[in-house]
Amino acid sequence: MGYVLKSKIIESEKKEKIKNAIILLHGYGGDGADISSIAYTWKRFIDNTIFLCPDGHQSCKLNPNGFQWFDLSIDDQDYVIAEAKKAEKILTQYIEQIKEKYNLDNSQIILAGFSQGCMMSINLALISNQSFKLVIGFSGKIIDKDDLQKRIVSKTDMLLFHGDADEVVPPSNLLEAKDFLERNKIKVEVNMIKNCSHHIPIEALSLALKYIKKII
Repeated sequence: MGYVLKSKIIESEKKEKIKNAIILLHGYGGDGADISSIAYTWKRFIDNTIFLCPDGHQSCKLNPNGFQWFDLSIDDQDYVIAEAKKAEKILTQYIEQIKEKYNLDNSQIILAGFSQGCMMSINLALISNQSFKLVIGFSGKIIDKDDLQKRIVSKTDMLLFHGDADEVVPPSNLLEAKDFLERNKIKVEVNMIKNCSHHIPIEALSLALKYIKKII
């Protein structure tokens, strides 16, 4: 079965029946192979799980070798919202293909993402008809609170991380996301990582893995 998005796919160490999927969404200018390093870190400790790392549907203007979920080079919030919604539709189709192939539903799927991939994960989790098992977000934010507020139909639990020295996505976005989610009665746990810039530190990966192992 072919997917609507080209993907790096990593299976768990043991050849077992797939009971869960973790979908990892890369950041602006990255790709599935790039973020698959997380899957290789986690897969030794998580059984019955498939990891899927898709490339974004658009080539990145600022990094032609990478991909994007929406264009960040255009400073127009209406444009960003419209482009993010296009990405949502493609990712929703992608997730439906995964569910069909592995006979899963949303409650067996974790969405995880870095930066722009985190932003897309949050949106997808709240606009989908059925809640996912969890969202794990690294160094992201809510794309547009007013737009998302109008479209919330489900309440996926969220685990969010951010570096306190992030120079790309200011760390204040973590607290703003926490406030937004709590006001909408969505369970959220946040972790501000000390002396961390715009990347995913080992500390965050370890904490996320510990959380995953508790719920699957």
